[in-house]
Amino acid sequence: MPSFDVVSEVSLQELDNAVNQTNKEISQRYDFKNAKTSVEWRAKDKQVVIVADDDYKLSAATDILQSKLVKRSVPLKNLKYETIEQATGGQVRQVITIQQGIDKENAKKINQVIKESKLKVQSQVMEDQVRVTAKSIDDLQDTMRMLKSANLEVDVQFTNMRS
Repeated sequence: MPSFDVVSEVSLQELDNAVNQTNKEISQRYDFKNAKTSVEWRAKDKQVVIVADDDYKLSAATDILQSKLVKRSVPLKNLKYETIEQATGGQVRQVITIQQGIDKENAKKINQVIKESKLKVQSQVMEDQVRVTAKSIDDLQDTMRMLKSANLEVDVQFTNMRS
């Protein structure tokens, strides 16, 4: 039976490249001159940490990072922004967690969207992805189109298409 997997993945290499480009741009910009602003990628924790002198510089650094991520096709939906906290020396810190895979809650929402679509497909949650099967490839393609246009909390990609 034809099937595909719905996954939500972020290219960690592209993310790392975007962080490096952000740091380079910050070091060259006049409005960041003499500022202690840094963007750090913590691969082990799957987090990006931005430390800046004040909220304005933090916001500007976040905007630069987001523009670099968009240029590198990294989905912004998979970034979870935690609350801004005070760091040492009067600085502010923003931790951004990168979501890899589909958590149980979003998998349930994807299943519900598929069921409500009344397409002749079956879906089941498998760890951090959702497998969709059908008798017809056309039904699978309709499901892909429908999921792409659905307002989901995570960005989805489709892998392992089998006919």
